Order: sequence, then C-alpha cells, then structure tokens
Amino acid sequence: MAQTPPAPLAHPAPHGGAARPSADGVWINWVPAAGLVVQDVPVPAGEPMCAVVQDGRIAWVGPQLQLPLSFQTLHRWDARGAVATPGLVDCHTHLVYGGQRANEFAMRLAGATYEEVARAGGGIVSSVKATRASTEDELFAQAAPRLQALLDEGVCAIEIKSGYGLALEHERKQLRVARRLGEAFGVTVRTTFLGAHALPPEYAGRSQDYTDLVCHEMLPALAAESLVDAVDVFCERIAFTLAETEQVFQAAQRLGIPVKLHAEQLSDMGGAALAARYGALSCDHIEHLSADGIAAMKAAGTVAVLLPGAYYTLRDTHLPPIAQLREAGVPMAVSTDHNPGTSPALSMLLMANMACTLFRLTVPEALAGITTHAARALGLQDTHGLIAAGRPANFVLWPVAEAAELAYWLGHKPACTIVRQGRLVANGLGVAIAREPHGA
Repeated sequence: MAQTPPAPLAHPAPHGGAARPSADGVWINWVPAAGLVVQDVPVPAGEPMCAVVQDGRIAWVGPQLQLPLSFQTLHRWDARGAVATPGLVDCHTHLVYGGQRANEFAMRLAGATYEEVARAGGGIVSSVKATRASTEDELFAQAAPRLQALLDEGVCAIEIKSGYGLALEHERKQLRVARRLGEAFGVTVRTTFLGAHALPPEYAGRSQDYTDLVCHEMLPALAAESLVDAVDVFCERIAFTLAETEQVFQAAQRLGIPVKLHAEQLSDMGGAALAARYGALSCDHIEHLSADGIAAMKAAGTVAVLLPGAYYTLRDTHLPPIAQLREAGVPMAVSTDHNPGTSPALSMLLMANMACTLFRLTVPEALAGITTHAARALGLQDTHGLIAAGRPANFVLWPVAEAAELAYWLGHKPACTIVRQGRLVANGLGVAIAREPHGA
C-alpha cells in the first residue's frame, strides 16, 4: 500500500531577513565525509555522490551515476567536488544567559579553582543574578549573535539549557527565549530544563527544599507549557547529590520527559550509572567516569558527550576514559558546552580539533561526534546527523580537499554552503544551478 508523503517542511524567515531560497533539486558532485553521509549504501572510491531534495527533505541519496530517471529532469546544484557532512549538531549548550564572567577567567589564571570560584559567590550564581535582572527581550538580544556564530559554521540543530534562573519565572524566561531563537532563526532547538543546576542564594543550606521545588512545582509547570524537551541535573559535590538527582529523574519520568546528566566532571559520584538506569539520552563531561558507569551507559544506549572546551578552559588534567569508551562501543558526541563561565566557545570545528588534540579522538570519531552521535544525544537520530532519504535536508558543503581539514585548521571558518531545514541559508561556495529542468 502506498504511503502518504510527508508534508513539506515549514520555512520560517531567518532573524532579521527575508525567507531563504529553497534547496530543492539535485545536489551533484560532492564527496562524502567517511561514515557520515548514508548508511548501508556502498560508494565506489572516487565516485561523486548526489542527493535529491524535494519539499525540504532528502528524497534520494547515492552515487551520482545511479540517480533514478524520475529525478533526471530536476534542476541541479553543482557542489564542484566539495566535502559534504550532515548539518552539525551542538548537543550541550547554555546559550541563554545574562552578562558574562571574564573576571572569573582571570581569577582561575591567578590560581583559584572552579570550586573556590563557586564558593566565593562566583560561578553559576553570578550568572543567575545577571539572568534574573534581564528581560526576555534582553536575553534574546544577547543570545542571538552567539547562535548566529554557530549557525554560520554549519550548525543545524542545537540544545539550549535553562539553569541560570533557578526560580520558575526566570527558568521560564530562559526556555521561552530558547524557543523564540529556534523560530526566529529557522533552526531545530531542543530545550533542556536544568533547574537543578545550583542552589539559588535564597535556598542556601536548604538543598532538599529546593529539590522539592524543582520536582513538584517548576518542572510540572514548565512541562505543561511545552517548554521542556529534556531534563538535566548537575550531580556533583558543589551541586546536587545522587539522591537529589534521582528525585529529579523520577519527576521527569512521571511526566514522560527524557533525562540527561552533568556527570562525573569533578569527581566520580556514580551519576552516570544512575542516569543510565533512567535511560538517559546522554551523560556529559564524564572526565571521572568509572568502568561501572561505562558498562551502564553501554547497556542503556546512553551517549557520552565530551566537552573539550570546558576541559581546556578549566585547565583540567584528568582525561575522560576515551579508550575504554571506544572499546565498549559507547558513542561519543562532542559539543561546545557554550556557557559564560567555563566554556565561552562558539565554534564546533574548534571543538572537533580539541577533541582530537586533547582527547585523542580520530578525525572520523570527531566528525561523527559533532553530527551523528550529537544528534543521538538529543534524541534527534531519526531526523538529524545523517544525509539520508526521508530526513529533513540539513547538510554542509565544505571547500576542503579532505575531511580531515575540518578538524585540522585552528581559527579558520571555511566559506561553506549550508542547507538547513531544506533552505539554502549560506552559499560560501557560490553553488549555482548547473542545468535547468527540461522545458524550462
């Protein structure tokens, strides 16, 4: 029985501009970055690939010489040998916040540790103060250029967490801004409620009371407003205990919302194993991840999210257990962890380089980490992270001789061509229609 074709994708106008042109047609003459483009489709060495975009979705992808006759008359976009990747996915960010914390960067350079900065009234709590003092429009205006920087480098899906409000009205404000950003810029945004990020000043010494507020008031209210796609907790000595983390997970479970975790960043709290028991999408940071945690994540299908920007900024020396994760077959994603205190990073390609240089990922691992595995860490594995038939058209054409250059150059942003949600949003390669349809 024939299936009903999916409806065309919506194409919102980008922030501050007119609607982008459709990317419909046949995209020819591109080279796949190994392992990232299609599954179970053999590609002869050196043979160019092509993809058919119709109504904003990939209708067919494969070797160019095998293009079905039914698509032969569509107009063609000539990629002229560019390397193609799926649209990048930034799967862990704190993009919406007030102010900045450059002073803490200076404090750490002078010798203060992350925990000492937090206990001195800095850290997350200082961003809470600035975020609470900002209006929704002010937060949007501050976040918009940060998002644009990531989009200009090929990001097609992004997670944005709350966690700098730590009160219902201010957590709501952050999540509303995240939703607005997705609509205004025409990008997939997944919102994560991180109310259990730190104790707000008014709850000092009353951690359980605040955990109860998160579980029984804040999360249900925000979920009822459709503002929450996932729930996260900072499980650490300076944040929330294992027992408090489980209470938040149970509240999320009651509402049918998936969970993830800031896990094992500063110490081994056993958070990854707990998160895996709740089927967590991801465990993030994981520098101190144990063998038991790895085994639990493997069994649950939980993604390990590596955050080299925070590792670098904090001048950490305790490496995540990359070899053990690799051996266990746990998928490893890579993200910016953009935030004002410990990772003010706005480049996914730089994170790929850091993941290779600091963590010793291979280039294919790093590129899968910012595409395929990152999409899985957000529960978007069916729509993002691959160029494959049936998915929305999200891909990037890069002016490089080989895929390794994407993790090689430092501080260089290639003039790439970006198709996002079926629209041509950037054309750095100057891709033009190579041939009009017959009869045009």
